[in-house]
Amino acid sequence: MKAFLFPGQGSQYSGMGKDFSIYPRAYFFFERAKDVLGIDMYRLMNEDEEVLKLTENAQPAIYLASYIAFDELMRNGHVPSILAGHSLGEYTALAAADVYDFELGIYLVRKRGEYISQAVLPGEGTMAAIIGLKFKEVEEKISTLEGVWIANHNAEDQVVISGLKSSVKTAMELLKTKAKRVVELKVSGPFHTPLLESAKEKMARELRDVKFRKPRWPIVMNCTGQETTDPEEIKKYVLEQITSPVLWYDSICNIMRKTNVSDFVEVGPNKVLSNLLKRSTPLSCHHFTELVIQESKLEVVQV
Repeated sequence: MKAFLFPGQGSQYSGMGKDFSIYPRAYFFFERAKDVLGIDMYRLMNEDEEVLKLTENAQPAIYLASYIAFDELMRNGHVPSILAGHSLGEYTALAAADVYDFELGIYLVRKRGEYISQAVLPGEGTMAAIIGLKFKEVEEKISTLEGVWIANHNAEDQVVISGLKSSVKTAMELLKTKAKRVVELKVSGPFHTPLLESAKEKMARELRDVKFRKPRWPIVMNCTGQETTDPEEIKKYVLEQITSPVLWYDSICNIMRKTNVSDFVEVGPNKVLSNLLKRSTPLSCHHFTELVIQESKLEVVQV
């Protein structure tokens, strides 16, 4: 049994459009995205890193690449038994599970990115990965600082902090004395903090009249680390995760403890989640490219 895992922001890279255009149905999804957003996503996904990392650009780009990867896995007979998505990736997981359709999903992640950018202007907030310290240790170290919070519990010894840039920088210097590594992330906003309350409120208005469907497979939600198939719970938690920590380590532990999953598959660009999994689980973990048929004779689709 397979668990499909969808990556979040930070997994984007310039050249994604070209790389993902090798898949037979990529052109269809590029065109559908253009119809919904009015944006040439193929061109955007090949843009300069500084343009691509902007939240309103990175989120639909990662969503689109990840959905193409999911479609290719399904076409090759790889079917999941449970899904989870890291932050933004949760929206991709919901589309893959047919909670809503592809078109609504890419619209929502674009709006989510816009609202996050509006809540805190690009450059005013940032995030940093703390490697070599546990959750409680990081929590204790930053407890006296204002404007910085724990945003992600990614692995037993990897925590991400988030907040105002000046506050995060102060926390980074403090944590460098104890952690193995402290690395600022390639993001343009303070994700998963109370600073994004206005973005949460705007997304709630976007979702007010949207009826979520029951997912084809259980979804493990970021806010709780627990699986659910209840559409109302899913809608509630997908909004809460905008301002709440992503309990990724808890999610992976619960998948291993409560299911018969024997294989994790990262479904999207880069190998951020695959690398995290190696720190958290003895089970096999693959990037989707290891499972799908990638024939060298496939021509790049020009879009």
